[in-house]
Amino acid sequence: MPGTPPPARRTVLRAAALVPAAGLGITACSSGDDGGSNRSAPTAPVDLGASDEVKVGASKLYTDENVVVSRISDDEYKAFSTICTHRQCPINKLEGHKLICPCHGSQFDATNGKVLHDPAVKPLAELPVKVEGGKIVAGPGA
Repeated sequence: MPGTPPPARRTVLRAAALVPAAGLGITACSSGDDGGSNRSAPTAPVDLGASDEVKVGASKLYTDENVVVSRISDDEYKAFSTICTHRQCPINKLEGHKLICPCHGSQFDATNGKVLHDPAVKPLAELPVKVEGGKIVAGPGA
């Protein structure tokens, strides 16, 4: 329209500048590459190594298998999937007993799978776990 005042053009330029930023926000929340290609918990028993690698009262993260194991007592272990229940990102960080999802910051307790910090609202899936021949085996059928 002839005679359009400069502020209208400035408004259009501001809007055009925001479009790429909005795209980055959508990409950050998408289910695209999160640095890990394995986006599922074990579907069969997996050997996680020596049982004495997890000390009583400690937790250990097995990123390649998407499993966390906590040793509750000498003969009691708990295992959980480390696929975040919010957007199915593999969790790759463990601080003490706190699992931290890299995608949106959800946090879980490695000893019971419960959510400690949103946006996740569902606990982690518990996995069967046993010690067999001095090795930890976790996953369906364990």
